[in-house]
Amino acid sequence: MSGTRVAWIGLGNIGRGMSANIAKKGPQSSLILYNRTTARATAHAATLDGKATVANTIAEAVQGADIIFTCVGDDAALDAVVAGTLADQSDLSSKTFVDCSTVHPDTSRRAETAYTARGAGFVACPVFGAPNMADAGQMMVVPAGKQAAIAKAKPFFEGVTARASIDLSDGTGQDIDVGRAATLKVLGNTFILNTVGVLAETLVAAESTGLGIGPLKQWLDLFAPGPFAKYAERMITGDYYKREEPLFAVDLARKDLRHASTLAKEGGQRMRNVDVTDGFLQDVKKEQGEKGDIAAIYGAARKAAGMKYGNE
Repeated sequence: MSGTRVAWIGLGNIGRGMSANIAKKGPQSSLILYNRTTARATAHAATLDGKATVANTIAEAVQGADIIFTCVGDDAALDAVVAGTLADQSDLSSKTFVDCSTVHPDTSRRAETAYTARGAGFVACPVFGAPNMADAGQMMVVPAGKQAAIAKAKPFFEGVTARASIDLSDGTGQDIDVGRAATLKVLGNTFILNTVGVLAETLVAAESTGLGIGPLKQWLDLFAPGPFAKYAERMITGDYYKREEPLFAVDLARKDLRHASTLAKEGGQRMRNVDVTDGFLQDVKKEQGEKGDIAAIYGAARKAAGMKYGNE
């Protein structure tokens, strides 16, 4: 893989962290960065000690790479990347596209169909982990697709961008539904979002009953240390409404919940927790706009209990 040329398209919080780890630890011969806002790509490249260059267009990034990673915010953005790639009539038969975005399974399927029609490989590879985990190369990756395509991407997973993989193609043949990866990602995110909602309401209940947050936080640190204890810390300290940029933006969270609800309905199920969590997120959006973070569900739960949104 030492001669492999890599491009990374999309430099949000997760994309910056993962591409930085590829620059530092990956086996590639070159790394090209592309972002819709070129200044963001240029600023990121400047932090990588000359290990990355910047492309001004999607076509330029794709033409200069053998493996192209994408990590964009939503389905429309991924559709736009695919359309921008295919608008260039260059040969794509030697290229493999690895998409790390969180999208509906049908969006992954459309991308695979479009790329394979031009002879390219495609891997749906959504990722689990917060921005600090992306920075540390500790993501969990979920690849699905043809084994030949996954084999090309694997050297950039564990030990580079990830701590673990759930390979949904492992041992199951060559033609795997790439939508399986997106389904797991959407359902996993839904579990996270619903749990954040339960946590927020429980903290508010600790306040309203007179127990106080302190004992509940102590119990949480002992019973469930890890990400949800960290969410509780962000709620208690007021980080949820003070931060300038969200770690998990409200609009992206609501998109994931819509996808989960749609998938469940197709199977004859109603996910009632999704309705509750989305209601809180709608209140977050009213309070903070698109910069609202999912931890701000705590503020929405406070307002529902007759308290102030901010816990000054």
